[in-house]
Amino acid sequence: MVVTETPIKGVYIIELNKITDNRGFFARSWCIKEFEAHHLNSQVVQNNVVFSLHKGTLRGIHYQHDPCAEVKTVRCSRGAILDIAVDLRPESPTHKQWFGVELTAENHQMLYVPAGCGHAYQSLTDNAEITYQTSEFYTPTMASGFRYDDPAFAISWPLPISCISDQDRTWPDYLK
Repeated sequence: MVVTETPIKGVYIIELNKITDNRGFFARSWCIKEFEAHHLNSQVVQNNVVFSLHKGTLRGIHYQHDPCAEVKTVRCSRGAILDIAVDLRPESPTHKQWFGVELTAENHQMLYVPAGCGHAYQSLTDNAEITYQTSEFYTPTMASGFRYDDPAFAISWPLPISCISDQDRTWPDYLK
């Protein structure tokens, strides 16, 4: 795996080292040794699949409070998404900044979102599917979020919002 740091500390783009031949390629998409060698949290307790029917669908900004704060490793397995990490760590030099990367079924990239960062994405195609691993179990009483259009973050979404849940539309503003 090739692990590339982004402008937000602790957020990484992970690319596969592909071994190719006339059949296609083979690559590891997760390896405890490689994660630990890059000082990434290697604990995986849950693997999730999310499917968005329509281009422009937006989900997020989501996170979990301590002690259930989670690391997410996100990959798009069908279609394309703009995946976003938002730094919610008050002590961080990049507090309230966001980083986005286009994840597609073709580029096979992943985004590593550390604990303390919010996560959101917008589908860039119809029938977009993502899989993501988490370091903590989903705990509804610890789940929270902020509005996708919160001016504190000023995220530039590439498409008009075609579909969003009532919860994601009505999360509060970030006031810290």
